[in-house]
Amino acid sequence: MPRFAPYLLLLLVCLPAGAQSTQKPVLHGRHWMAITGKPLAATAGALTFQKGGNAVDAACAMVAATCTMWDVLSWGGETQALIYNPHTGKVIGINALGVAPTGATPEFYQSKNMAFPPAYGPLAAVTPGTPGGLLTMLAEYGTLSLQEVLAPAMQLADGYPIEAQTANAIERGKDQIKEWPYSKTVFLPHLGEEREAPEAGEIFKQADLRATLQKLVDAEQQALKKGKSRKEAIYAAYDRFYKGDIAKEIARSTQEQGGLITTKDLANWQVKIEEPMMTTYKGIDVYKLSQWTQGPVLLQTLNILENFDLKGMGYNSAQYIHTVYQAMNLAFADRDFYYGDPAFAPEEPMQGLLSKAYAKERAQLIDPDRNDPKIGPGDPYPFEDKQNPYADILKERGQAMLQTPLPSGIDAPFLDGFLRGTTSVEAADAEGWVVSITPSGGWIPACIAGKTGVGLSQRMQSFDLDAKQNPFNVLEPGKRPRVTLTPSLALKDGKPFLSFAVQGGDTQDQNLLQCFLNVVEFGMNVQEAVEAANFNSYQMHSSFDDHPIKPGGLTLHDSTPFWIRKELREKGYQLDYDDRTSGPINAIYFDREHNSFWGGSSNHGEDYGIGW
Repeated sequence: MPRFAPYLLLLLVCLPAGAQSTQKPVLHGRHWMAITGKPLAATAGALTFQKGGNAVDAACAMVAATCTMWDVLSWGGETQALIYNPHTGKVIGINALGVAPTGATPEFYQSKNMAFPPAYGPLAAVTPGTPGGLLTMLAEYGTLSLQEVLAPAMQLADGYPIEAQTANAIERGKDQIKEWPYSKTVFLPHLGEEREAPEAGEIFKQADLRATLQKLVDAEQQALKKGKSRKEAIYAAYDRFYKGDIAKEIARSTQEQGGLITTKDLANWQVKIEEPMMTTYKGIDVYKLSQWTQGPVLLQTLNILENFDLKGMGYNSAQYIHTVYQAMNLAFADRDFYYGDPAFAPEEPMQGLLSKAYAKERAQLIDPDRNDPKIGPGDPYPFEDKQNPYADILKERGQAMLQTPLPSGIDAPFLDGFLRGTTSVEAADAEGWVVSITPSGGWIPACIAGKTGVGLSQRMQSFDLDAKQNPFNVLEPGKRPRVTLTPSLALKDGKPFLSFAVQGGDTQDQNLLQCFLNVVEFGMNVQEAVEAANFNSYQMHSSFDDHPIKPGGLTLHDSTPFWIRKELREKGYQLDYDDRTSGPINAIYFDREHNSFWGGSSNHGEDYGIGW
């Protein structure tokens, strides 16, 4: 191989202008675009478009398919979305995150000697949000019936050839799966054999889930026969899930298995349609969901980075990596202390956190020559003309950080928790609807709720139990945890410019930030931007497990030159490397000059797109 290297290099140098430089081709479409985490789920989006549906219909069909395929999520998880409505020119936020159930208090978990709620099992579950989110989006902004949109997912529940990734995840998690009787029945068809999970390509059937989906469709069809409107009929399905026989079985079986969810918790929960948060970067309006997600981190980071010449530093130069890393750390330090559910007191200081003046002050903390492993939250309250009510806690935290030895090493268990992924959904149509979704929750190994086939969420672990950790994110019944899930939309001149989302826990807004900068600062097309080598920081508290932190930890792509590695080590970083660092990001770029779509789907995993 080495003796052919010069010829390979010559071939690369001599590629003609416009030749493909990515491992996947750019997707082109004029009428619609559908991209998500699995090929079969992308096909569900395409089938829905072919039925005459709009981007919201197709996005809902893809969410339903990915949940049914356990694409690192289930029907009992949560769905977060941004939707661009071409008729109003507005971006809409969908908050379909479940809440802590009755009895879920810090004292309850502390009595079980837990520093945080558990990562798995019925005590990790917030109320299911995805069904409500899907049904609300479909009712309010879609055009097709629920029966039409759920048809692909129902076919998948009848049986589909399971992929190696999911089948092997079941096999790896089978010891935990056996702790929950309903999960064992669904996931382990070969119980007692050497391999108890399905094999890759085996037809995986989910009779209970199929029956649950049929109940939703039946509720819709019965309402239509009674003369109800399309929207009213879809909300009849919503009521059956959260107030009817499905809700009763979810509550009964969750409590049977040791969980806390009650029928009242399910009946009282509601989807919220919200106004998202926004900042402007070089004339581009970037929208994120609010502080119940980590989304504002990207906005804060962009505000900080406006104070630097990123393009002049060069893509993934040592100084570029260092500057972006430091800016992200400043924003994540604020996330770890100030973000939480805005429906509960205290009120988060988001006006101050997102102000340009605060960002400029934070930018001045960046040392161009060294990583600062002890960086902490700032004080945004003066930028709202207020005094910080938590100044004493901040001072105590700062002193504790100075005295705490830095952890070393980035081992596999740490990375597994930190990088824990889900899926993403991107859809757009010629009418102008654009949808960006990061659904999640109920990943394998999941505790299934009785005979519903619904895997329960594990999002409780993202709460804090002590106000000294984050006074805005302390567990309370009825409250939403601050989650990592963070779809993105960017507008230019009031029109969609880029729709992008990614899986990957606390790395999501890190990868999305770099994808955005790849397009805006370095002129990459959307496929180049989603495949490009990214880097990841671990200098923030993980939102999972025991919330570990690794200050100075930095993952680079394998191809990073030795001189950049050397310079970064000299700046104080602990380096490790990976051959896939691109997300996986899914994105749609809107070509206004030619009135077409450019779709990008990372080469990182099984993500896939279809355009027409």
